[in-house]
This record gives sequence, C-alpha cells and structure tokens, in this order.
Amino acid sequence: MNFKHLRYFWMVARAGGVMRAAEQLHTTPQTLSGQIKLLEEWLGHPLFRKSGRNLELTEEGRIALAYADDIFTMGEELEHAVRQSRDAARTLEFRVGVADSVAKSVAYNLLEPALAVEQPVRMMCHEGKFSDLLAQLALHRLDLVIADEPLSRKISVKAFNHPLGTSAMSFFAAPALQPLLKGKFPQCLTGVPMLVQGQQSSVRQRFDQWLSKHRLRPRIIGEFDDSALMNAFGREGRGVFMSPTVLEAETRAQFGVEVIGRTDELVEEFFAISVDRRISHPCVAAITRAAKAQLFSGVPAAAPAPG
Repeated sequence: MNFKHLRYFWMVARAGGVMRAAEQLHTTPQTLSGQIKLLEEWLGHPLFRKSGRNLELTEEGRIALAYADDIFTMGEELEHAVRQSRDAARTLEFRVGVADSVAKSVAYNLLEPALAVEQPVRMMCHEGKFSDLLAQLALHRLDLVIADEPLSRKISVKAFNHPLGTSAMSFFAAPALQPLLKGKFPQCLTGVPMLVQGQQSSVRQRFDQWLSKHRLRPRIIGEFDDSALMNAFGREGRGVFMSPTVLEAETRAQFGVEVIGRTDELVEEFFAISVDRRISHPCVAAITRAAKAQLFSGVPAAAPAPG
C-alpha cells in the first residue's frame, strides 16, 4: 500500500471535502483526487460517493477511515516520543479501561494512586463494556482493565487477573424513607421502593439470588448501569440502594443517607487485568499496592447497622 495515498484519503475524510483538504496540504484538488483514485483502484472499492455537492464515505470508506485513524494517530505518537529531548522528564503514558459496571467512586479510589508515582503520568481513562475493553487490551491499546469480575478462561484473550480486593455490600436510605422500614434488616426491605444495579453488574446476579434465599420482595423501581445516577436518585429518597461497604463513609457524607444494614453474603470483587503475568508498569503496581494496603484493608464488619 502507498501510505501517501492513504494519508491523502484520511485528510479528505477528516476535512470533509477535497477543497479544504487541498488547502491544508498545500496541493491542488486534482492531485488529491488522482491520488485517492489510485488508492481506490488498489483496494478495489470506491471510498467516497457524491451526495449533492458533497462527498460522503462508502461502507468501505468508513472501514478504511477507522484503520487510517489508528495508523496516523500512532504515527503522531511515534513522532512525539522520538522527538522528546533526552534531558526532559519523560511522561509515562498509562492507558486504562474501566468496566462500566464498576462504581465511579470505586474506580476513582483505585486509580488515584497511579498519579502519585515519581514519574510524571498522563492517564488516559476509557469506560466501556467489559468485553470491548478486553479486546482493546489484547491489541495492546490498553495497559490495564479494572473490572468487577475476573477474566474468564472461556475468553480467548491472553491476559492475567490481579485481585485487588473484595467488599461486602451496605444498604442505604435517605431520611424520608426511614418510616417505611419496618422490622430488622434485611426483612425491612420487603415492600420498600428500591434502586438496584443493572443486569450487567456482577453483584446484581448475586443480589437476585439473595432476595430469593431470604424471601424478600422489595419494590424495585429503577435499574441503573451508572451507579452515580442510582445514588443521586437514592439521595432524593426515591428508594433504598446498595453500594460497596468500602465506600460507606463516602456515600453517607456525599448523599446524606444512612446505613440500614450490611451483608457479607453479597460480595463485590475487583480485579486489575493486564497482559503481564508479573506487574511491571509503575502505575499498575501503585494501584494494586494501594488497593490492598488502603482501600480494602479496613472494611467494616458486615453486621446489621444500628436501628
């Protein structure tokens, strides 16, 4: 492939037209069109089609653009890395993915120590579906994935689980809900409006089993993939909600709610997943060290909270 032709295509696609791209490249529209035509002949498919007076990408063009984005973005990163002065302090890039089922507060507490390493750090944090993040990890586009479940052997990604810690679950209620709570925990949940994690969360599956085991029937009025949004509804008294016990003090202070009970029958686990069996990246080492020594070291006992 002639990468000069590919770059011309990339510039036209990003600029939104041949004329604008020609001005940026200081060349003529005829030259650009000719170079792109050669690329299309080499690929065997048209990359643009006319839409009125504009150009739009074909399906093949969209595929080509996705690859071109990766190629030339990496090229710019390469140029930046090579041009750095040897005497200048080098910035350590840390690319981390956070599964969207992990509570934002947990993610922050886990990741914050990465910014405290001796070397200057540039952290690039991405949130997404666990499976999508694992695919990015396999392609070495991420250094680490934070998740609330381990990498399964059924998934064909060569990576390793590094357990960070576990937490029991605490149940919270705003003051306005307190009169509705009859009896001791957990029986007091029956008939009470409740906000729960979405089906993608690993703790949700355990929660459903826990309800069945104790014959509890709360009135579930909302399911949330975003725990921060769930907590916001809980703050307004819309329902009882649960959160990892390691965040108990933070949750009470931030949302003005009280703990109505705890259980260690519901345990949320957290993992750092990397392609390295032995942790070598300084940021990953800082995260795992702080998680075990600080975040998960002083979890309150999972006993019912005082009434």
